[in-house]
Amino acid sequence: MNRNLQGHYVEISTVGETVRAFVPAPLPPDPPIELTPELQEKFDKALLALGRLDAVSDHLPDAPLFLYTYVRKEAVLSSMIEGTQSSLSDLLLYELEQEPGVPLDDVREVSNYVAALYHGLDRLSQGFPLSLRLIKEMHQVLLTRGRGSNQTPGEFRRSQNWIGGTRPGNAAFVPPPPDQVMECMGKLELFLHDQPKPTPVLLKAALAHVQFETIHPFLDGNGRLGRLMITLLLCEQKILRQPMLYLSLYFKAHRQYYYELLNTVRQTGDWELWLAFFAEAVATTASQAAETARQLHACSQIDQQKINDLGRAAASALQVHRALMERPIATAGWLSEKIDMANSTVNRALSQLQKLGIVQEITKQKRNRVFSYAQYIRIMNQGTSPAD
Repeated sequence: MNRNLQGHYVEISTVGETVRAFVPAPLPPDPPIELTPELQEKFDKALLALGRLDAVSDHLPDAPLFLYTYVRKEAVLSSMIEGTQSSLSDLLLYELEQEPGVPLDDVREVSNYVAALYHGLDRLSQGFPLSLRLIKEMHQVLLTRGRGSNQTPGEFRRSQNWIGGTRPGNAAFVPPPPDQVMECMGKLELFLHDQPKPTPVLLKAALAHVQFETIHPFLDGNGRLGRLMITLLLCEQKILRQPMLYLSLYFKAHRQYYYELLNTVRQTGDWELWLAFFAEAVATTASQAAETARQLHACSQIDQQKINDLGRAAASALQVHRALMERPIATAGWLSEKIDMANSTVNRALSQLQKLGIVQEITKQKRNRVFSYAQYIRIMNQGTSPAD
């Protein structure tokens, strides 16, 4: 449905030139969203896929171990959209205080994303609402160090920004002027809190994401934070008990169309076109996440059976294997501390796991060796290659 321009333009002077900045109308859209039978079916499929994904966490015997790496995969993907080259392995090496194979700032940026997500989830678990205060707190964590740390972390912007182009005059999009950011964000917060009227959660997440990206309230980190908000909202509203849905892989695969849809919504008000895309993204991503969980569970079950066949050596090898399911790149020292086992015993277990083809030593060194749970990493890496 075309609703015409979803806001208004204001003329501003910035960086020595006069441009038009876009100020979005508050949510929900007017006239209301037209939930056609086709669009309703897409949302029903998305909700069904979310329900199946949520059920996966009940059947995973070691869900927290899976989540540790899965959250980091999302951090890699979300940061990759912004141009970083860090891989999942680079991030895991960095967390081990080992040298990653990419610039340190790239890995720090991904690590900050993980910290921001955990901060948000921790605050939600304390009963704190998804609010402007929480969004600012997460932004401060997101830009706490490395690239972007000089872009006023935790504060809405006080200067004009733009998207695309080398200056406002040739930008693809110019968000609201800084003196209108707080008002726009305040209205978005009201919408998140079901004012002026309640909105179904999945619909709310879809609409709020576009609005946040349109306001672009921070000088840096808007894309990553806008994607994080989707998962946080679903967790806050108990649609998901665990943070297992991340749309970065889907947005990365359809990046150009994603940006075109954001602009189409602003210019024509065709929210339904965006909502169809969003529902498809949720359904596809939720199904992929459930399948990844099943593959990882099957992989661990097969490997546990191989280890059980070791006889007396199986007990210590199983403990090392379980620790590697949480952190699939690790040193013998970390494993020893994690499971409270002597270094010599851990090293014997690692040798057994290498012989079984479960673990690979990736440094080719005699000391300070790093081991990789190779198949686990391969399954988790699906879609994270910059070339994908």
